[in-house]
Amino acid sequence: MDSNRYLADLLFDKDIKDFEYYEEKYPHRGLKEGVKVTRLAPSPTGYLHLGVLYSALINRMAAGKDGIFYLRIEDTDKKREVEGGLEDIVNGLISFGIVPDEGFMPDGEKGSYAPYRQRLRRDIYHSAAKKLVLEGLAYPCFCTEEELEQTRSEQESQKIRPGYYGKYARCRSLSIDEIKQKLDAGAPYVLRLKSPGNEENKVIFTDAIKGKIEMPENDTDIVLLKSDGIPTYHFAHAVDDHLMRTTHVIRGDEWISSVPIHLQLFRLLGFKPPKYAHIAPIMKSEGGSKRKLSKRRDPEAAVKYFSEQGFEPRAVLEYLLTIASSGFEDWRRANKDADIFDFDLKLNKMSQSGALFDMDKLLDVSKNYISRMSTEDVLNSLLSWAEKYDAALYNRLSGDKAYAAAIFSIDRDIPKPRKDIAKWNETAQFISYFYDDTFAPQYELPENVSASDAVEILERYAENPHLDGDKTLWFDSVKQLCSSLGYAENTKEYKSEPDKYKGHIGDVSAVIRTAVTGRKNSPDLFEIMKILGRDRTSSRLNRAAEYFKK
Repeated sequence: MDSNRYLADLLFDKDIKDFEYYEEKYPHRGLKEGVKVTRLAPSPTGYLHLGVLYSALINRMAAGKDGIFYLRIEDTDKKREVEGGLEDIVNGLISFGIVPDEGFMPDGEKGSYAPYRQRLRRDIYHSAAKKLVLEGLAYPCFCTEEELEQTRSEQESQKIRPGYYGKYARCRSLSIDEIKQKLDAGAPYVLRLKSPGNEENKVIFTDAIKGKIEMPENDTDIVLLKSDGIPTYHFAHAVDDHLMRTTHVIRGDEWISSVPIHLQLFRLLGFKPPKYAHIAPIMKSEGGSKRKLSKRRDPEAAVKYFSEQGFEPRAVLEYLLTIASSGFEDWRRANKDADIFDFDLKLNKMSQSGALFDMDKLLDVSKNYISRMSTEDVLNSLLSWAEKYDAALYNRLSGDKAYAAAIFSIDRDIPKPRKDIAKWNETAQFISYFYDDTFAPQYELPENVSASDAVEILERYAENPHLDGDKTLWFDSVKQLCSSLGYAENTKEYKSEPDKYKGHIGDVSAVIRTAVTGRKNSPDLFEIMKILGRDRTSSRLNRAAEYFKK
């Protein structure tokens, strides 16, 4: 028996299968040439972060309708796992419309490349590690923390690069007999890669987003399996992405420095490496400089913030695509009703530097998105949100859905719909004047209208609001009222001869609008009064008239 086989038998259980078994169990996917297989591989060490949602969106878009996007959970670090974090990530992605084709799902795993949770793949990692040991590319390291610290201190004192490599890789040269003695004594160990790299050599690869990158080759004997047998991220990444047949690893650019390690692992394991694409992070402006969004400092870093505030999920995704691709907004203007997943996202057209998170831009995108929604979709989405976050609003709207639908239908299905609502938590205030118990009169007159004139306008109009006909007849009646009270029937006429009139039709309409809604600005006034009905409209008009008489 050769020494490598003997060492492998010492280190691994006899029932660990040869790696060829897993190559056959998880065959190539047989997809068409050029089709991408992408993945999101979060760790449940916290709640869904905006950066994770952004990465998921890019991976989903890159896979397209013909490719595969799967969700793998990297949960090997049990100590850092947050209770409920896994469910928050999975349900959060789905609630935002990013549904994996396979992987870990709320109701179990879906797909032929399971398990998709790393903690359930221990035997697979050990099989791959055994493969490296058999080929003389891995060895056990028994160095204690004190010995590793001593090495670091020695390197620092000599002002040389820290790490476990070359002459500093103490256990690399242990004989089989020395290894067996330590194992027999129960000494704890990690399994390290026997790196054949040389830092003076260069690794050159083409990043699908950032282009050509050149870095020093890895010469560090990195840890493959920790002392408890759990794989490190580097090793698990290589094994999983190979067996799950990932074609493109699209992830945050904080991982660029690890690419030489990962490419080396793929080569030594005999795997074809995936293509890498590293996404620039979403940044925040602070004091004239930029920094990454922080979970601790920025509420908008947590995706649940957007849910709680009542942002429509697809609106958030639309905003993220404006960050991802400079071409998305032009595409949206040309394809107003298209689904965002019809957009052809080109990785090589993505920004190479971090984009600033812009709340004002998000609100603008969200207003545009909600303005394009149908009345039915608005009401359904709003009710779904309010049921969870605003019980009073939910009870109000669900108590008379027909009345609520009429409110949200105003100025909606027209060429240029109004853009009043950016997020659902603004709704209660926006529609408050449609309900008597939340109507808050605020009487403020235009400059051209005196209190006495306001009384006359309101009392005359209250006699007959003309709500039984169509909008044209109603508008004609307002014009007639203007003419009879000394106001111009249009602003152009007033501007040409201002001394001839008290004001113009806009002033008269403003008096009526303020009386009925308590606001200077509102959707279509005629439609508002029709929904309120003649009795309530007249009551509010008379109430305002009494106010101005004082």
